[in-house]
Amino acid sequence: MSDRVFILPLWIRLWHWTNAALILLLTITGASLHFADPKLPLVPFELSARIHDIAGLALAALYLVFVVANVVTGNWWQYVPKPGGFVERCKNQIVFYCWGIFRGAPHPYPPTAEANFNSLQQIIYWIVMYLLMPILIVTGLIFLWPDFAPKRVMGMDGLVPVALLHYLTAVLIVSFMIAHIYLGTTGTKVSSLFKMMITGWHEH
Repeated sequence: MSDRVFILPLWIRLWHWTNAALILLLTITGASLHFADPKLPLVPFELSARIHDIAGLALAALYLVFVVANVVTGNWWQYVPKPGGFVERCKNQIVFYCWGIFRGAPHPYPPTAEANFNSLQQIIYWIVMYLLMPILIVTGLIFLWPDFAPKRVMGMDGLVPVALLHYLTAVLIVSFMIAHIYLGTTGTKVSSLFKMMITGWHEH
């Protein structure tokens, strides 16, 4: 039996790295817009705002490509949690990440061509890609075109809840990205999963 399995076509790999670059760019410019000392900005405010707007529009366009490509290729099925022992599989995966991985235990559900993600990944990736990303993009677009925001919400300016939702969603996505990078080091070798996102081949 081969110790490698091809699971990631070229379009997914290109989308993944482009999406990662845009999220990183949006994180840096967003942090600069929110937290930078005006005297010591991470990126100058006006430049941050310009880059953030352009990267946000690019992310929205890329997300549309992602959704359409998933439908056309049938890859959307990879993100759907499968019934029949789903909770048990998630429990096993959590135990592996929190305990087994540090003791050299085998992966309970190694990726295959038919099932790229384990059950825990499926539910988390579904939440990130089909719930959090649309919220992030829609709230960001409302900031670009504020006329679409409600005038008042519970006595507040209509952009206040939009800003809060955009910020909280961004924090969740950045937190996911940090965890995602960490878990990327847990392959057969530290570099194995990063290499997989370049070549498409998973090493067991």
